[in-house]
Amino acid sequence: MALAPNMSIHIPVMLNEVLAELEPRAGQKFLDCTLGGAGYTSALAKAVGNSGLVVAIDLDTLAIENAEQELKKQKLHNVVLVQDNFKNLTNIVETHADQTLFDGIVMDLGLSSAQLADLGRGFSFQVDAPLSMAFDQDKKNKTQDIVNLASEQELIRIIRDYGEEHFAGRIARAIVTKRKVARLSRTAELVDAIASAVTPAYRHDKRLHFATRTFQALRIATNDELSALKLALEQAPTLLKVGGKLVVISFHSLEDRIVKQFLVREAKDCLCPPQSFVCDCHHQASLKIITKKPLIAGPDELIINPRARSAKMRVAQKI
Repeated sequence: MALAPNMSIHIPVMLNEVLAELEPRAGQKFLDCTLGGAGYTSALAKAVGNSGLVVAIDLDTLAIENAEQELKKQKLHNVVLVQDNFKNLTNIVETHADQTLFDGIVMDLGLSSAQLADLGRGFSFQVDAPLSMAFDQDKKNKTQDIVNLASEQELIRIIRDYGEEHFAGRIARAIVTKRKVARLSRTAELVDAIASAVTPAYRHDKRLHFATRTFQALRIATNDELSALKLALEQAPTLLKVGGKLVVISFHSLEDRIVKQFLVREAKDCLCPPQSFVCDCHHQASLKIITKKPLIAGPDELIINPRARSAKMRVAQKI
């Protein structure tokens, strides 16, 4: 997995805001559920010192290998790297952190620069590469299987629901038509299929590349990302100390909606329907919402870190 030059670590989105919310201090413990380029992990590890701990998780072998190199270079020895899916949070903590409770948990749901820059992966539509968007390389053929084997209706559902793509039907039909001629196995072939399906105005829109939403949808489907996010969120409050904070940064409306709905639910003492006279759900609030509206990156960060333009950060505190 070759990296582009200087891509061993990416610029973490909204790092200053994350640190301002988490307020890391010496001896504290943090859980980075989405290691990525190791930006948050490195910053937290420096702040908590040798008496503290950061447990950092990523399913992607590339992320783990890059982090090992970066942490060694920075001489940080208080980080435990775990290659796993963050949907398994509780088991990860039991195995690698002796069932500890954390002062803060952070989840950055975006791709790292290293993943986008790795030309052997199919995450980016900007370069021609094998069509594989899997974080777990044991599933490296899953994207191609979806594109080439899923029914037209299933492709429409994936592209419409996960990509929020207005041309989902036309794109799905174009994919089905092209795969009848030859199996689609490279990103350029998929981009060509998408280009043939959308309008010229959409194809030449400079605000958003016409393949963005379809690639996003296929990546989400390949890695079952939304289900994993829901499972990880469910476990997060039980792993926080009272007063500890959960910070989640999402990059599209589907993720943000899941995070918002979860936080709203966990901030309520009762989930019974409004017409119920007596509470029988026995639900108790576990979190207090800190950010009534999501925080977004400031103009200075957008200049140096364009991937932050779609980032939304939500914060809640364990009660």
